[in-house]
Amino acid sequence: MSINSIQAGQAHASAHARPVALKDKLVAALMAASLGAVLLFGAGFASMEALHNAAHDSRHSAGFPCH
Repeated sequence: MSINSIQAGQAHASAHARPVALKDKLVAALMAASLGAVLLFGAGFASMEALHNAAHDSRHSAGFPCH
């Protein structure tokens, strides 16, 4: 092996991403769930006719009652 290939291998090994902590995963999951709930219930309980019509088929396909 040449010195260049050893240095390239060491550079490649140090470029790996660090493992994601469980706390970071939970925070991301809770934020995504919160955003989803806000969007779902915001569209579900909106009284604007345009929003109702735009979200109508999506709500029915998700099983969310709107009538």
